[in-house]
Amino acid sequence: MRKNPTGIKIKVRVPRTLIEPLSPEEVDAFFKTLLRYRDFAIVSLMLLNGLRSCEILALRTGDIDLTNYHAKLRGKGGKERALPLPEHVIPILKKYLRLERPTNVKTDMFFLILQGKRRGQPMTPAGLRSLFRHRRRNHGIPQANAHRFRHTFGTDMARSGVQLPVIQRMMGHADSRTTLQYIELSMADIAADFYKAMEKLKKRYDHPG
Repeated sequence: MRKNPTGIKIKVRVPRTLIEPLSPEEVDAFFKTLLRYRDFAIVSLMLLNGLRSCEILALRTGDIDLTNYHAKLRGKGGKERALPLPEHVIPILKKYLRLERPTNVKTDMFFLILQGKRRGQPMTPAGLRSLFRHRRRNHGIPQANAHRFRHTFGTDMARSGVQLPVIQRMMGHADSRTTLQYIELSMADIAADFYKAMEKLKKRYDHPG
């Protein structure tokens, strides 16, 4: 809120910059840089389940049900929700647990540090950020950050026709307006639906003469 020279309060609306989702080419390029099953699992859960960074770090071994394909999440404000897990992510999670996750550790946190003096300790926010920062800097994928993968999930769900309340529940949003910010459609999406509708209208209104 600011005042003009007359002393009248004027409410200024700050333009919101739309966050573009990652392209299939960017996603493919990012996955090709990953070498560990742990990192494959983390990025897959962000891209295919819309997990936040804090939700990744809060996962415990008991939260992942590899038999029934679902996960229990702790989101903002300590709110819990359950999500189905994509079938093709299950083998990645299993390989991480069997081949990479250190054994005989005192913590039940799901994602752990895999090397160095702190091997076996819970993965940290700094460690998770470095997973993305390294690839943005060294592999020419400047848009690839954790939030962008989550946003891509929301956009993909909207493009696939998933209803807004379902997307809201999956992403753990308390306010549907937050979900709308994630599923802004590009002009290509709008144009595709527009011309599809026009084809139907053309048949409806076409008449001889």
